[in-house]
Amino acid sequence: MTEPEQPDLGEQPGTPPLARTTLDRAAHRRKDEAWLADAWTRGLVLVVDLAKGGRALVTGRPDDGVALILVPSSQAPDAAHEPWFLGLDVGGVPIWAVDAPVEATGDQRAATLREIGHLLDDRDAGLFTAAAALGNWHRSHGFSPRTGKPTTVVEAGWARADDEGQLMWPRTDPAMIVLVHDGVAGPAGRCLLGHNASWPTGSDGVRRFSCLAGYVEPGESSEAAVVREVHEEVGIRLSSMHYVGSQSWPFPGSLMLGFHAVADPGQPFVLDPEEIDEAHWFTRDAIAKMIAGGYVDPDSGVPMSLPMRSSIAFYLVEKWLQG
Repeated sequence: MTEPEQPDLGEQPGTPPLARTTLDRAAHRRKDEAWLADAWTRGLVLVVDLAKGGRALVTGRPDDGVALILVPSSQAPDAAHEPWFLGLDVGGVPIWAVDAPVEATGDQRAATLREIGHLLDDRDAGLFTAAAALGNWHRSHGFSPRTGKPTTVVEAGWARADDEGQLMWPRTDPAMIVLVHDGVAGPAGRCLLGHNASWPTGSDGVRRFSCLAGYVEPGESSEAAVVREVHEEVGIRLSSMHYVGSQSWPFPGSLMLGFHAVADPGQPFVLDPEEIDEAHWFTRDAIAKMIAGGYVDPDSGVPMSLPMRSSIAFYLVEKWLQG
């Protein structure tokens, strides 16, 4: 019997969507108050409304390109909103961010990084990701964990200090995410996806399935975390793995370390019901149908989908599909 042709889904995916950037962070300028004052006057500002999910104003639509709206510093919200210096764009223009309410007018709309990260160009993807990650850290560190005293922004937004001058800097939590597959090339190959027990079924009845993921624990390597999390969540033992890539996931402050791993699909599932309440091996044809938005589980009749395109989970799945 002739194997069905593998679906053509376009070019091989390159970099994870939120790993793209053209930003020069110019860290050596963060303590140069005179330079920063001048850079503010000639800079552009990204306003991010962190109180409402990290929304920013954009123009455009998915089919014709989406771009962030940056405003001159003279039009930015009141200076009481502490600005953070993100860096310099390729033309040397200083780019800043502030946390303040946004209101769409005209052809503008407010969107989150989750919604549009994959639609932005490299510059805007890097700017929005950096602003969201930095802003989420500031919102959770208004007080020193050491003394309990209030902290203020210093070093152009890249540190906070209490009244004793004790500094603290942004931290990122490493997390692993892995697409487990059977190592088989072509349409017959299968990958393992799970449904997180905390994810609600959509209003349209669609259940979302994704890669397995978890935080790297203290004293643990990312590779060891992959082995541990896969076995804890679905009871599967891996035979090999390799690192694929990473991207920030600033919700609120993770760095997702992406892997592909191989396992024998003949192993029985042993699910951790607090983490994963359903898991399946999916063929490449089924994954292609999920991406196209038209896959229904033949046994249960339940429609199934993949994570959002801005996620590294989608990137890992798509890269495997094209492999």
